[in-house]
Amino acid sequence: MEISELKQLAQSLGGTLHWDELHQALYATDASVYRMKPLAMAFPRDSSDIAKLIRFAGAHGVGLIPRTAGTSLAGQCVGPGIVVDVSRHMTEILELNAEERTVRVQPGVVRDELNDFLRPHGLFFGPNTSTSNRCMIGGMVGNNSSGTTSIQYGVTRDKVVALTALLSDGSEIDVRDLNPREFHEKAQGETLEANIYKEIHKELSNKEIQNEIVREFPHPDIHRRNTGYAVDALLDTAVFGRSDAPFNLAKILSGSEGTLAFTTEITLRLDPLPPGVSAMLVPHYRTLDDSLSDVVPAMTHDLHLCEMMDKVILDCTRNNREQSENRFFVEGDPAALLMLEVRAGDADALETRIRALQETLKTAGRAYAVPVLYGEDIRKAVDLRKAGLGLLGNMVGDHKAVACIEDTAVALPDLRDFIGEFTKIMEGYGQQAVYYAHAGAGELHLRPILDLKKSADVALFRSITTDVARLTKKYRGSFSGEHGDGIVRAEFIPMMIGEENYQLLRRIKTAFDPKGVFNPGKIVDAFPMDRSLRYEPDREEPEPGTLLDFSDSQGILRAAEKCNGSGDCRKSHTMAGAMCPSYQATRRESDTTRGRANTLREMLTQYPGNNGFNRPELKEVFDLCLSCKACARECPSNVDVATLKAEFSYQYQKANGFSLRNRLFAYNTRINALNSRVAGLANALTGNNAVGRALKRLAGVAPERTLPPVGRADFDGHLRRLQAEYRPEGRPVALYIDEFTRYLDTRQGKDAVELLTRLGYRVELFFAESGRTFISKGFLEQAQRLARRNSSALSALAEKGIPLLGLEPSAILTFRDEYKRMGLPPETASRIAGNAFLIEEFLAGEAREGRIGSDRFTREFREVKIHNHCYQKALSDQKITFDILNLPENYRVSIIPSGCCGMAGSFGYEKEHYGVSMAVGELRLFPAIRKSEDTVLLAANGTSCRHQIYDGTGRRAEHPVTLLKEALIA
Repeated sequence: MEISELKQLAQSLGGTLHWDELHQALYATDASVYRMKPLAMAFPRDSSDIAKLIRFAGAHGVGLIPRTAGTSLAGQCVGPGIVVDVSRHMTEILELNAEERTVRVQPGVVRDELNDFLRPHGLFFGPNTSTSNRCMIGGMVGNNSSGTTSIQYGVTRDKVVALTALLSDGSEIDVRDLNPREFHEKAQGETLEANIYKEIHKELSNKEIQNEIVREFPHPDIHRRNTGYAVDALLDTAVFGRSDAPFNLAKILSGSEGTLAFTTEITLRLDPLPPGVSAMLVPHYRTLDDSLSDVVPAMTHDLHLCEMMDKVILDCTRNNREQSENRFFVEGDPAALLMLEVRAGDADALETRIRALQETLKTAGRAYAVPVLYGEDIRKAVDLRKAGLGLLGNMVGDHKAVACIEDTAVALPDLRDFIGEFTKIMEGYGQQAVYYAHAGAGELHLRPILDLKKSADVALFRSITTDVARLTKKYRGSFSGEHGDGIVRAEFIPMMIGEENYQLLRRIKTAFDPKGVFNPGKIVDAFPMDRSLRYEPDREEPEPGTLLDFSDSQGILRAAEKCNGSGDCRKSHTMAGAMCPSYQATRRESDTTRGRANTLREMLTQYPGNNGFNRPELKEVFDLCLSCKACARECPSNVDVATLKAEFSYQYQKANGFSLRNRLFAYNTRINALNSRVAGLANALTGNNAVGRALKRLAGVAPERTLPPVGRADFDGHLRRLQAEYRPEGRPVALYIDEFTRYLDTRQGKDAVELLTRLGYRVELFFAESGRTFISKGFLEQAQRLARRNSSALSALAEKGIPLLGLEPSAILTFRDEYKRMGLPPETASRIAGNAFLIEEFLAGEAREGRIGSDRFTREFREVKIHNHCYQKALSDQKITFDILNLPENYRVSIIPSGCCGMAGSFGYEKEHYGVSMAVGELRLFPAIRKSEDTVLLAANGTSCRHQIYDGTGRRAEHPVTLLKEALIA
């Protein structure tokens, strides 16, 4: 296709159209194993844009691939045509009818955000996928999603009341319940819509076709059945005399994966909020078979949740920073566990249900432990289960748990026998599969572990899928329970529903879409399931050399490949956590953890050269990364983009040169050291409007930014005076006077010395530059030299058993995190990391041990709000700051759920990043501070965070140590 034609199309749209290599790389993959480079990517502003795209596609023989969050596991969102992403603009909740319990939305509305909107009205949308904090209603309709709640609330198809959609000629249709008269009225005329109704009536009125559907389609007791088009649901209506139910074309559009029409509005039926009190019983089992044997008896108890996790998934949670804390309830080393939630209207009724379920499990005698969870602990357990998909990406190396047979659903009484036969198939292939998810719905996510970089395993990919398809057919199951057919399962539809029914689906597809515009290669006339894979089998991969040590992932390429596309990084600022702040501000795929990892993988493998890092596309995707480390914790696969960015920045600048501004920021400590000798003069100059403007212009700093004053302090003298006055005799500690504390935040350093000394600790001072500024700007050789220089002194402290306490999280936690990648001997790096503590970690531990009590602090009432540094959130624990600021017994302390502040060291100072920096602050942090009274004390342990708070709100925040020091009593 000529670029001029794409340019002409772009000019006609209210939204945007892109065909550059970066966008093609970003949208070549979804959460599946497939990779198809698209022609272009469209971001339509409204339905008129989509109509223009449809007409263009029809005229030029191009496919349109609809996309929302791009979390599809079967390859629904990839293809060689134009990817149409509605997640950027078509995100409105249009109308709520609380009385009729319906809501009308655009397809880009996020499921959890919709339920946040509905909650004050006592309503919610029931289907609940593991991706619910970023998946969108349009995608849920396309896949007929269900999730953990389907045993109570059904699947998406059950909830769709009406749709507005565009047909393949660009015409708009309204889809709703129709009685037989209304149905036949729709079939009048020669429009495309009328012809569709005529074709459906002609086909489904045929008794032989009806009988074939009833005979071959999945068992009707399986509510998670998504194989092909749901013609069986259309059949069971008054139009065809098989029930009194109205006919609704939404039944077939739900689950059609965008292959029949393009949905622009969706009206959903809502449910009242679930009963208010709940408990979760978590029976533990020594064998998988024991857990499956308990499913049927457990399901007699009107459960709201019946999920399963096996040992493979549970083991993945051990090494995940976020999820390791959520496995608190796991006892021993179970082969599998069930998660059984019961709900009731009050506590007494709940206890009755708990006891009844406990009795059933006790009578069965298969579970060796049955902990009961309440309140927030239930959410933690559910988060652990929801993370299952992403956690599978934690497997180091090229063998991964592959999504191909993970969507089988059978009737509940058949589940145990089905899994037994499935296990024998896997054993025949020498496979230990992964088992998890929706046991109560007869669906487990079953995954073989394969290396799709090898042609032998690609052959296994097909043969295992084929054998499991045959087994599923034997049990009259659905090969696609909730994840859809996509590419991976569409080839097997003829086997699953019979050739005659498959030809029926092809005729229906032709009636809707005679030119094959909508998502070609899915459901009918499918792409081969073992082609167009993310990795080319048996290809010799590049092994790019790096300065940082990525051996824990077997190299930087595999560190990027850990991203499996689950899209946790696409959650908005309304969800818990900090990942990914730049995406939350821009809502662009290029600014997600997934986008950055995918682009790095693409550029290193698809564009070979002497330096695969030297690509403008990589420079663009890493440009807005704030290096907050949230992804290192919150990404289930632990894709640490901050570390990837540091290596990229080093490699790119080695090839293209280091800019003056980057040098100024990287060597900022040395500049501050010089300025501190004449602090008064230096601060007078930077505080002068004219001089300050000139300095900012020279350094490329945003003119709106305030420049931090330098300080000068005699820390050694201050310590000697305090020790002479208080004569501490307690535990020895080393206080780390980092580069920020030494030259910028001198007050907090002195306050820390005083606090520790007055609490009785024998303090010694450790002065060193951490290398934080070098790492953040890609000056890794300089950072490595510092690490080697510091390592002997840091090791000596560890060997003496003297804990090193740090004030600035980004500095002290460099010793814990990045120093492990700096080429130090592993035992040295581990020793240093194990002895580096935030000062709050140390004080909180001392308080737990009873060595610090509330009696040392004021009884005055104060309200305190905490904003914690991103590195603390990622590499430590927010609660430690909360705990120490609660030592004054009348302090009322709360943590602002603020995510990233947006400053991120030098990032927020740089003039081209200032807007995004402040936009990130405005998401949560700034509004929370503005709402607080002036008398509220603000605590922030990051130097960048305190500066951002001041620039964004005019309020001063203090380090927690300062607040605690000021609360000391004599």
